[in-house]
Amino acid sequence: MPDTEAAMPRAVPEEALAHELRSSLHGEVIDRGHPGYDEARAVWNGLIDRHPALVARCSGTADVVEAVRAARKFRPVVSVRGGGHQVAGSAVCDDGLVIDLSHMKGVHVDPAARTARARAGVTWGEFDRETQLYRLAAPGGEISATGIAGLTLGGGFGFVMRTFGLSCDSLRSLTVVTADGTVRTASREEEPELFWAARGGGRGIGVVTSFEFDLHPLGPEVAAVLVLHPYERAEEVLRAWRDAAAVAPDTVTPELLLWSVPADPGVPAELHRASCVMVGAVHGGPPGDDAAAALAPQRELGPPLADLSGTVPYVALQGANTWRFPDGERYFMKSHFMDDLGDEAVRTLVDWYSRRPTPESLIVVRTLGGAVARVGPDDSAFAHRSARFNVSIDAGWQDPALDDTAIGWARSAWDAMKPFSSGGTYVNFAGLGEDAGELRGAVFGSHEERLEHTRAAYDPEGLFRSAAYRP
Repeated sequence: MPDTEAAMPRAVPEEALAHELRSSLHGEVIDRGHPGYDEARAVWNGLIDRHPALVARCSGTADVVEAVRAARKFRPVVSVRGGGHQVAGSAVCDDGLVIDLSHMKGVHVDPAARTARARAGVTWGEFDRETQLYRLAAPGGEISATGIAGLTLGGGFGFVMRTFGLSCDSLRSLTVVTADGTVRTASREEEPELFWAARGGGRGIGVVTSFEFDLHPLGPEVAAVLVLHPYERAEEVLRAWRDAAAVAPDTVTPELLLWSVPADPGVPAELHRASCVMVGAVHGGPPGDDAAAALAPQRELGPPLADLSGTVPYVALQGANTWRFPDGERYFMKSHFMDDLGDEAVRTLVDWYSRRPTPESLIVVRTLGGAVARVGPDDSAFAHRSARFNVSIDAGWQDPALDDTAIGWARSAWDAMKPFSSGGTYVNFAGLGEDAGELRGAVFGSHEERLEHTRAAYDPEGLFRSAAYRP
Protein backbone atom coordinates (compact mmCIF):
# COMPACT_ATOMS: atom_id res chain seq x y z
CA MET A 1 0.00 0.00 0.00
CA PRO A 2 1.22 3.52 -0.65
CA ASP A 3 1.08 4.56 2.98
CA THR A 4 2.46 1.75 5.11
CA GLU A 5 2.16 3.60 8.39
CA ALA A 6 -1.53 4.29 7.82
CA ALA A 7 -2.20 0.62 7.20
CA MET A 8 -0.29 -0.78 10.19
CA PRO A 9 -2.23 -1.66 13.34
CA ARG A 10 -1.55 0.59 16.30
CA ALA A 11 -1.24 -0.63 19.87
CA VAL A 12 -4.68 0.05 21.33
CA PRO A 13 -5.51 0.18 25.06
CA GLU A 14 -8.45 -2.13 24.48
CA GLU A 15 -9.88 -2.12 28.00
CA ALA A 16 -9.81 1.66 28.25
CA LEU A 17 -11.36 2.07 24.80
CA ALA A 18 -14.03 -0.51 25.62
CA HIS A 19 -14.87 1.28 28.87
CA GLU A 20 -15.11 4.60 27.05
CA LEU A 21 -17.46 3.16 24.45
CA ARG A 22 -19.66 1.28 26.93
CA SER A 23 -20.12 4.41 28.99
CA SER A 24 -21.34 6.43 26.02
CA LEU A 25 -23.00 4.14 23.45
CA HIS A 26 -26.58 2.87 23.58
CA GLY A 27 -25.62 0.06 21.22
CA GLU A 28 -23.57 -3.00 22.06
CA VAL A 29 -19.78 -2.99 22.45
CA ILE A 30 -18.27 -6.36 21.55
CA ASP A 31 -14.77 -7.32 22.65
CA ARG A 32 -12.67 -10.43 22.00
CA GLY A 33 -14.19 -12.25 24.99
CA HIS A 34 -17.80 -11.57 24.03
CA PRO A 35 -19.83 -14.67 23.05
CA GLY A 36 -20.94 -12.90 19.89
CA TYR A 37 -17.42 -11.84 18.84
CA ASP A 38 -16.99 -14.31 15.98
CA GLU A 39 -20.41 -13.45 14.57
CA ALA A 40 -19.69 -9.73 14.85
CA ARG A 41 -16.38 -9.94 12.98
CA ALA A 42 -17.70 -12.20 10.20
CA VAL A 43 -18.50 -10.67 6.83
CA TRP A 44 -20.06 -12.05 3.64
CA ASN A 45 -16.71 -13.12 2.16
CA GLY A 46 -15.53 -16.18 4.12
CA LEU A 47 -11.99 -15.55 2.89
CA ILE A 48 -11.78 -12.60 5.29
CA ASP A 49 -10.70 -13.62 8.80
CA ARG A 50 -9.84 -10.48 10.75
CA HIS A 51 -9.81 -9.96 14.49
CA PRO A 52 -10.70 -6.42 15.56
CA ALA A 53 -10.05 -5.29 19.10
CA LEU A 54 -13.61 -4.00 19.44
CA VAL A 55 -16.84 -3.77 17.50
CA ALA A 56 -19.01 -0.75 18.32
CA ARG A 57 -22.48 -1.77 17.14
CA CYS A 58 -24.13 1.63 16.85
CA SER A 59 -27.85 2.18 17.36
CA GLY A 60 -27.94 5.58 15.67
CA THR A 61 -26.03 8.67 14.62
CA ALA A 62 -25.44 9.73 18.23
CA ASP A 63 -23.64 6.44 18.86
CA VAL A 64 -21.49 7.03 15.78
CA VAL A 65 -20.51 10.46 17.12
CA GLU A 66 -19.43 8.87 20.40
CA ALA A 67 -17.50 6.12 18.60
CA VAL A 68 -15.66 8.69 16.49
CA ARG A 69 -14.92 10.76 19.59
CA ALA A 70 -13.46 7.69 21.33
CA ALA A 71 -11.44 6.84 18.23
CA ARG A 72 -9.95 10.33 18.20
CA LYS A 73 -8.93 9.90 21.82
CA PHE A 74 -7.37 6.43 21.57
CA ARG A 75 -6.35 6.41 17.86
CA PRO A 76 -7.02 2.80 16.85
CA VAL A 77 -7.16 1.72 13.23
CA VAL A 78 -10.79 2.31 12.25
CA SER A 79 -13.02 0.48 9.79
CA VAL A 80 -16.68 1.12 9.04
CA ARG A 81 -19.24 -1.63 8.46
CA GLY A 82 -22.49 -1.17 6.61
CA GLY A 83 -23.82 -4.32 4.97
CA GLY A 84 -20.49 -6.16 5.22
CA HIS A 85 -20.90 -7.51 1.67
CA GLN A 86 -17.81 -6.02 0.04
CA VAL A 87 -15.36 -8.44 -1.58
CA ALA A 88 -12.23 -7.10 0.12
CA GLY A 89 -13.83 -7.22 3.56
CA SER A 90 -12.82 -3.65 4.37
CA ALA A 91 -15.64 -3.49 6.92
CA VAL A 92 -13.39 -5.21 9.46
CA CYS A 93 -9.80 -4.56 10.51
CA ASP A 94 -7.27 -6.40 12.63
CA ASP A 95 -6.67 -5.10 16.17
CA GLY A 96 -8.65 -1.91 15.65
CA LEU A 97 -12.16 -0.51 16.06
CA VAL A 98 -15.06 -1.49 13.81
CA ILE A 99 -17.79 1.15 13.76
CA ASP A 100 -20.66 -1.18 12.93
CA LEU A 101 -23.77 0.35 11.35
CA SER A 102 -25.36 -2.94 10.31
CA HIS A 103 -28.15 -2.70 12.91
CA MET A 104 -29.07 0.85 11.86
CA LYS A 105 -32.15 0.02 9.79
CA GLY A 106 -35.06 1.98 8.43
CA VAL A 107 -36.32 3.33 5.10
CA HIS A 108 -38.71 6.28 4.77
CA VAL A 109 -40.28 6.80 1.34
CA ASP A 110 -41.91 10.07 0.27
CA PRO A 111 -43.89 8.99 -2.80
CA ALA A 112 -45.03 12.50 -3.65
CA ALA A 113 -41.49 13.86 -3.72
CA ARG A 114 -40.15 10.57 -5.12
CA THR A 115 -37.41 10.38 -2.52
CA ALA A 116 -36.33 7.87 0.10
CA ARG A 117 -34.08 8.21 3.12
CA ALA A 118 -32.40 5.04 4.36
CA ARG A 119 -30.10 4.35 7.28
CA ALA A 120 -26.66 2.97 6.59
CA GLY A 121 -27.31 -0.62 7.66
CA VAL A 122 -30.05 -1.15 5.08
CA THR A 123 -29.51 -3.69 2.29
CA TRP A 124 -30.77 -3.25 -1.25
CA GLY A 125 -33.37 -5.97 -0.71
CA GLU A 126 -34.78 -4.05 2.26
CA PHE A 127 -34.65 -0.76 0.35
CA ASP A 128 -36.37 -2.17 -2.74
CA ARG A 129 -39.12 -3.78 -0.67
CA GLU A 130 -40.13 -0.37 0.67
CA THR A 131 -39.77 1.70 -2.51
CA GLN A 132 -41.58 -0.84 -4.68
CA LEU A 133 -44.74 -0.33 -2.62
CA TYR A 134 -44.97 2.91 -4.62
CA ARG A 135 -43.58 1.54 -7.89
CA LEU A 136 -40.41 3.52 -7.40
CA ALA A 137 -36.73 2.54 -7.34
CA ALA A 138 -33.21 3.85 -7.02
CA PRO A 139 -30.63 1.94 -9.09
CA GLY A 140 -29.16 -0.65 -6.74
CA GLY A 141 -26.88 -3.65 -6.87
CA GLU A 142 -27.35 -7.03 -8.48
CA ILE A 143 -27.47 -8.94 -5.17
CA SER A 144 -30.19 -7.98 -2.71
CA ALA A 145 -28.01 -8.78 0.34
CA THR A 146 -25.56 -6.03 -0.62
CA GLY A 147 -25.62 -2.97 1.66
CA ILE A 148 -26.67 0.36 0.21
CA ALA A 149 -23.72 2.12 1.87
CA GLY A 150 -20.64 0.49 0.42
CA LEU A 151 -22.12 0.01 -3.05
CA THR A 152 -23.27 3.62 -3.33
CA LEU A 153 -20.09 5.16 -1.95
CA GLY A 154 -18.06 3.19 -4.50
CA GLY A 155 -20.29 4.17 -7.44
CA GLY A 156 -22.87 1.40 -7.70
CA PHE A 157 -23.36 -0.88 -10.72
CA GLY A 158 -26.83 -2.33 -11.20
CA PHE A 159 -29.32 -3.90 -13.59
CA VAL A 160 -30.79 -0.55 -14.74
CA MET A 161 -27.73 1.70 -14.64
CA ARG A 162 -27.84 2.68 -18.32
CA THR A 163 -31.37 4.03 -17.75
CA PHE A 164 -30.98 5.66 -14.33
CA GLY A 165 -27.22 5.87 -13.74
CA LEU A 166 -25.07 4.50 -10.94
CA SER A 167 -26.43 4.24 -7.41
CA CYS A 168 -24.45 7.33 -6.43
CA ASP A 169 -26.05 9.32 -9.26
CA SER A 170 -29.42 9.18 -7.52
CA LEU A 171 -28.09 10.57 -4.24
CA ARG A 172 -29.70 13.80 -3.04
CA SER A 173 -27.88 14.06 0.27
CA LEU A 174 -26.01 12.16 2.97
CA THR A 175 -25.61 12.48 6.71
CA VAL A 176 -21.91 12.14 7.55
CA VAL A 177 -20.07 12.13 10.87
CA THR A 178 -16.67 13.54 10.05
CA ALA A 179 -13.44 12.97 11.96
CA ASP A 180 -14.05 15.90 14.30
CA GLY A 181 -17.33 14.32 15.46
CA THR A 182 -19.48 16.85 13.62
CA VAL A 183 -22.71 15.66 12.03
CA ARG A 184 -22.87 17.16 8.55
CA THR A 185 -25.38 17.11 5.72
CA ALA A 186 -23.68 16.81 2.36
CA SER A 187 -25.52 17.69 -0.83
CA ARG A 188 -25.02 19.81 -3.91
CA GLU A 189 -25.88 22.88 -1.82
CA GLU A 190 -24.31 21.97 1.54
CA GLU A 191 -20.74 20.71 1.85
CA PRO A 192 -20.59 20.19 -1.93
CA GLU A 193 -17.00 18.94 -1.93
CA LEU A 194 -17.83 16.26 0.63
CA PHE A 195 -20.84 15.31 -1.48
CA TRP A 196 -18.62 15.10 -4.58
CA ALA A 197 -16.19 12.78 -2.80
CA ALA A 198 -18.92 10.52 -1.43
CA ARG A 199 -20.17 9.70 -4.93
CA GLY A 200 -17.58 7.16 -6.00
CA GLY A 201 -14.71 7.93 -3.63
CA GLY A 202 -16.48 7.71 -0.30
CA ARG A 203 -14.02 5.58 1.64
CA GLY A 204 -12.19 7.55 4.28
CA ILE A 205 -14.34 10.70 4.31
CA GLY A 206 -16.06 9.89 7.60
CA VAL A 207 -18.97 7.68 8.66
CA VAL A 208 -22.08 8.03 6.50
CA THR A 209 -25.12 7.25 8.65
CA SER A 210 -27.95 7.84 6.18
CA PHE A 211 -28.59 8.31 2.47
CA GLU A 212 -31.31 10.26 0.70
CA PHE A 213 -32.06 9.05 -2.83
CA ASP A 214 -34.08 10.36 -5.72
CA LEU A 215 -36.46 7.63 -6.88
CA HIS A 216 -37.51 6.74 -10.41
CA PRO A 217 -40.76 5.21 -11.68
CA LEU A 218 -40.09 1.50 -12.14
CA GLY A 219 -41.96 -1.72 -11.41
CA PRO A 220 -43.58 -3.51 -9.81
CA GLU A 221 -42.72 -5.66 -12.85
CA VAL A 222 -39.98 -5.24 -15.43
CA ALA A 223 -39.11 -6.98 -18.69
CA ALA A 224 -35.85 -8.92 -18.52
CA VAL A 225 -33.81 -11.18 -20.77
CA LEU A 226 -32.01 -14.30 -19.57
CA VAL A 227 -30.83 -16.56 -22.38
CA LEU A 228 -28.38 -19.44 -21.91
CA HIS A 229 -26.15 -20.39 -24.83
CA PRO A 230 -23.87 -23.42 -25.26
CA TYR A 231 -20.34 -22.75 -24.10
CA GLU A 232 -19.03 -24.20 -27.38
CA ARG A 233 -20.35 -21.03 -29.07
CA ALA A 234 -18.85 -18.68 -26.48
CA GLU A 235 -16.70 -16.58 -28.83
CA GLU A 236 -19.44 -16.30 -31.41
CA VAL A 237 -22.05 -15.27 -28.84
CA LEU A 238 -19.69 -12.80 -27.16
CA ARG A 239 -18.96 -11.05 -30.46
CA ALA A 240 -22.63 -10.91 -31.40
CA TRP A 241 -23.56 -9.67 -27.93
CA ARG A 242 -20.86 -6.97 -28.08
CA ASP A 243 -22.28 -5.68 -31.36
CA ALA A 244 -25.85 -5.73 -30.05
CA ALA A 245 -24.82 -3.96 -26.83
CA ALA A 246 -23.14 -1.20 -28.84
CA VAL A 247 -26.47 -0.12 -30.33
CA ALA A 248 -28.74 -0.88 -27.36
CA PRO A 249 -30.98 2.04 -26.33
CA ASP A 250 -30.41 3.65 -22.97
CA THR A 251 -33.52 1.90 -21.66
CA VAL A 252 -31.63 -1.42 -21.88
CA THR A 253 -28.70 -2.51 -19.69
CA PRO A 254 -27.07 -5.59 -21.26
CA GLU A 255 -24.83 -7.99 -19.37
CA LEU A 256 -23.00 -11.19 -20.33
CA LEU A 257 -21.67 -13.90 -18.03
CA LEU A 258 -19.45 -16.89 -18.63
CA TRP A 259 -20.74 -19.14 -15.86
CA SER A 260 -22.46 -22.36 -14.86
CA VAL A 261 -26.00 -23.24 -15.84
CA PRO A 262 -28.18 -22.52 -12.77
CA ALA A 263 -30.34 -25.18 -11.16
CA ASP A 264 -33.47 -23.60 -12.65
CA PRO A 265 -36.56 -25.75 -13.24
CA GLY A 266 -36.74 -24.27 -16.75
CA VAL A 267 -33.42 -25.92 -17.65
CA PRO A 268 -32.92 -29.71 -18.00
CA ALA A 269 -31.26 -31.10 -14.88
CA GLU A 270 -28.45 -32.72 -16.88
CA LEU A 271 -27.24 -29.23 -17.87
CA HIS A 272 -27.06 -27.86 -14.32
CA ARG A 273 -23.56 -26.58 -13.40
CA ALA A 274 -22.25 -27.04 -16.95
CA SER A 275 -20.43 -24.05 -18.46
CA CYS A 276 -22.55 -21.73 -20.58
CA VAL A 277 -22.85 -18.18 -21.86
CA MET A 278 -25.57 -16.19 -20.07
CA VAL A 279 -26.97 -13.16 -21.85
CA GLY A 280 -28.95 -10.89 -19.56
CA ALA A 281 -30.60 -7.52 -19.99
CA VAL A 282 -33.18 -5.43 -18.14
CA HIS A 283 -35.49 -2.78 -19.57
CA GLY A 284 -35.68 0.27 -17.33
CA GLY A 285 -39.30 1.07 -18.05
CA PRO A 286 -42.76 -0.47 -18.15
CA PRO A 287 -43.08 -3.93 -19.68
CA GLY A 288 -44.95 -4.17 -22.95
CA ASP A 289 -44.38 -4.02 -26.67
CA ASP A 290 -41.77 -1.25 -26.52
CA ALA A 291 -39.76 -3.13 -23.91
CA ALA A 292 -39.97 -6.37 -25.90
CA ALA A 293 -38.75 -4.61 -29.04
CA ALA A 294 -35.86 -2.93 -27.23
CA LEU A 295 -34.77 -6.25 -25.67
CA ALA A 296 -35.24 -8.37 -28.79
CA PRO A 297 -31.62 -8.06 -30.06
CA GLN A 298 -30.39 -9.55 -26.76
CA ARG A 299 -32.54 -12.65 -27.41
CA GLU A 300 -31.52 -13.14 -31.03
CA LEU A 301 -27.89 -14.25 -30.73
CA GLY A 302 -28.30 -17.78 -32.03
CA PRO A 303 -29.99 -21.01 -30.92
CA PRO A 304 -30.02 -21.12 -27.10
CA LEU A 305 -29.88 -23.86 -24.52
CA ALA A 306 -32.76 -22.13 -22.77
CA ASP A 307 -34.60 -18.83 -22.93
CA LEU A 308 -35.84 -17.80 -19.48
CA SER A 309 -36.77 -14.26 -20.50
CA GLY A 310 -40.02 -12.67 -19.44
CA THR A 311 -41.67 -10.20 -17.13
CA VAL A 312 -40.68 -10.47 -13.48
CA PRO A 313 -41.24 -8.48 -10.29
CA TYR A 314 -38.41 -5.99 -9.86
CA VAL A 315 -37.85 -7.18 -6.28
CA ALA A 316 -37.49 -10.77 -7.53
CA LEU A 317 -35.06 -9.68 -10.23
CA GLN A 318 -32.89 -7.88 -7.67
CA GLY A 319 -32.73 -10.99 -5.49
CA ALA A 320 -32.40 -13.55 -8.27
CA ASN A 321 -28.62 -14.04 -7.93
CA THR A 322 -28.38 -13.79 -4.15
CA TRP A 323 -28.62 -17.55 -3.60
CA ARG A 324 -25.63 -18.09 -5.92
CA PHE A 325 -23.37 -15.98 -3.67
CA PRO A 326 -24.12 -17.33 -0.17
CA ASP A 327 -22.67 -15.86 3.01
CA GLY A 328 -19.47 -17.44 4.24
CA GLU A 329 -18.16 -18.89 0.99
CA ARG A 330 -14.87 -17.58 -0.39
CA TYR A 331 -14.68 -14.89 -3.06
CA PHE A 332 -12.09 -12.88 -4.97
CA MET A 333 -13.08 -10.33 -7.62
CA LYS A 334 -10.99 -7.98 -9.69
CA SER A 335 -12.05 -5.89 -12.67
CA HIS A 336 -11.02 -3.77 -15.65
CA PHE A 337 -12.80 -0.92 -17.36
CA MET A 338 -12.59 -1.23 -21.14
CA ASP A 339 -13.35 1.10 -24.02
CA ASP A 340 -13.69 -1.75 -26.50
CA LEU A 341 -14.10 -5.51 -26.55
CA GLY A 342 -12.16 -6.59 -29.63
CA ASP A 343 -11.89 -10.09 -30.99
CA GLU A 344 -8.57 -10.78 -29.27
CA ALA A 345 -10.03 -9.65 -25.93
CA VAL A 346 -12.98 -11.99 -26.53
CA ARG A 347 -10.66 -14.92 -27.23
CA THR A 348 -8.65 -14.14 -24.10
CA LEU A 349 -11.77 -14.05 -21.93
CA VAL A 350 -13.02 -17.37 -23.23
CA ASP A 351 -9.59 -18.99 -22.87
CA TRP A 352 -9.21 -17.92 -19.27
CA TYR A 353 -12.74 -18.86 -18.35
CA SER A 354 -12.00 -22.39 -19.63
CA ARG A 355 -9.33 -22.63 -16.92
CA ARG A 356 -11.67 -21.66 -14.05
CA PRO A 357 -10.93 -23.57 -10.84
CA THR A 358 -14.52 -24.17 -9.67
CA PRO A 359 -18.07 -24.14 -11.08
CA GLU A 360 -18.79 -21.11 -8.86
CA SER A 361 -16.17 -18.99 -10.67
CA LEU A 362 -17.31 -16.69 -13.46
CA ILE A 363 -16.47 -13.78 -15.72
CA VAL A 364 -18.94 -10.90 -16.05
CA VAL A 365 -19.03 -8.24 -18.78
CA ARG A 366 -21.21 -5.26 -17.86
CA THR A 367 -22.21 -2.49 -20.26
CA LEU A 368 -21.92 1.14 -19.21
CA GLY A 369 -22.82 4.21 -21.24
CA GLY A 370 -26.30 5.68 -21.29
CA ALA A 371 -27.13 7.55 -18.09
CA VAL A 372 -23.76 6.61 -16.56
CA ALA A 373 -21.94 8.55 -19.29
CA ARG A 374 -24.32 11.53 -19.21
CA VAL A 375 -22.98 12.66 -15.82
CA GLY A 376 -20.06 15.02 -16.32
CA PRO A 377 -16.63 13.38 -15.88
CA ASP A 378 -15.76 15.66 -12.94
CA ASP A 379 -19.22 15.98 -11.40
CA SER A 380 -18.56 13.10 -8.99
CA ALA A 381 -15.54 11.21 -7.71
CA PHE A 382 -16.42 8.18 -9.86
CA ALA A 383 -13.65 8.34 -12.44
CA HIS A 384 -14.76 6.09 -15.30
CA ARG A 385 -17.78 7.71 -16.91
CA SER A 386 -16.56 7.22 -20.47
CA ALA A 387 -15.78 3.49 -20.23
CA ARG A 388 -17.93 1.23 -22.38
CA PHE A 389 -17.53 -2.02 -20.47
CA ASN A 390 -16.44 -3.40 -17.13
CA VAL A 391 -14.99 -6.92 -17.11
CA SER A 392 -14.94 -8.61 -13.70
CA ILE A 393 -13.03 -11.81 -12.96
CA ASP A 394 -14.88 -13.44 -10.08
CA ALA A 395 -13.50 -16.51 -8.30
CA GLY A 396 -15.82 -18.36 -5.94
CA TRP A 397 -15.03 -21.48 -3.92
CA GLN A 398 -15.65 -23.23 -0.60
CA ASP A 399 -12.56 -25.24 0.32
CA PRO A 400 -9.76 -23.18 1.99
CA ALA A 401 -7.27 -25.56 0.37
CA LEU A 402 -8.20 -23.94 -2.97
CA ASP A 403 -7.37 -20.39 -1.85
CA ASP A 404 -4.11 -20.09 -3.79
CA THR A 405 -5.50 -21.83 -6.86
CA ALA A 406 -8.68 -19.75 -7.06
CA ILE A 407 -7.03 -16.41 -6.34
CA GLY A 408 -4.16 -17.29 -8.67
CA TRP A 409 -6.60 -17.99 -11.51
CA ALA A 410 -8.40 -14.68 -11.02
CA ARG A 411 -5.17 -12.69 -10.80
CA SER A 412 -3.74 -14.38 -13.89
CA ALA A 413 -6.93 -13.82 -15.88
CA TRP A 414 -6.95 -10.18 -14.79
CA ASP A 415 -3.30 -9.83 -15.88
CA ALA A 416 -4.12 -11.40 -19.24
CA MET A 417 -6.89 -8.84 -19.82
CA LYS A 418 -4.77 -5.86 -18.79
CA PRO A 419 -3.54 -5.08 -22.33
CA PHE A 420 -7.17 -4.50 -23.35
CA SER A 421 -8.03 -2.32 -20.36
CA SER A 422 -8.51 1.44 -20.41
CA GLY A 423 -6.42 1.47 -17.23
CA GLY A 424 -9.27 1.75 -14.75
CA THR A 425 -10.58 -0.51 -11.99
CA TYR A 426 -13.94 -0.43 -10.17
CA VAL A 427 -13.32 0.03 -6.45
CA ASN A 428 -16.06 -2.44 -5.45
CA PHE A 429 -14.33 -5.16 -7.54
CA ALA A 430 -10.69 -4.35 -6.81
CA GLY A 431 -9.19 -7.43 -5.17
CA LEU A 432 -8.02 -7.59 -1.57
CA GLY A 433 -6.12 -5.25 0.73
CA GLU A 434 -2.77 -6.13 -0.80
CA ASP A 435 -4.04 -4.88 -4.19
CA ALA A 436 -4.70 -1.36 -2.90
CA GLY A 437 -1.30 0.14 -3.65
CA GLU A 438 -1.15 -1.19 -7.19
CA LEU A 439 -4.68 -0.16 -8.07
CA ARG A 440 -5.29 3.11 -6.27
CA GLY A 441 -4.50 5.30 -9.27
CA ALA A 442 -6.55 3.01 -11.49
CA VAL A 443 -9.55 3.32 -9.17
CA PHE A 444 -9.64 7.11 -8.79
CA GLY A 445 -7.81 8.20 -11.94
CA SER A 446 -7.49 11.94 -12.38
CA HIS A 447 -9.62 12.50 -9.26
CA GLU A 448 -7.04 11.09 -6.87
CA GLU A 449 -5.43 14.42 -5.98
CA ARG A 450 -8.78 16.14 -5.42
CA LEU A 451 -9.91 13.25 -3.20
CA GLU A 452 -6.73 13.51 -1.14
CA HIS A 453 -7.32 17.23 -0.66
CA THR A 454 -10.95 16.71 0.36
CA ARG A 455 -10.11 13.95 2.83
CA ALA A 456 -7.35 16.05 4.36
CA ALA A 457 -9.71 19.00 4.75
CA TYR A 458 -12.24 16.93 6.72
CA ASP A 459 -9.75 14.61 8.45
CA PRO A 460 -6.48 16.50 8.93
CA GLU A 461 -5.24 14.05 11.60
CA GLY A 462 -5.88 10.99 9.42
CA LEU A 463 -8.37 9.20 11.67
CA PHE A 464 -9.91 7.45 8.63
CA ARG A 465 -6.73 7.34 6.59
CA SER A 466 -6.37 3.55 6.78
CA ALA A 467 -9.97 3.19 5.56
CA ALA A 468 -9.26 5.52 2.65
CA TYR A 469 -6.47 3.27 1.42
CA ARG A 470 -8.47 0.05 1.47
CA PRO A 471 -10.01 -1.23 -1.77
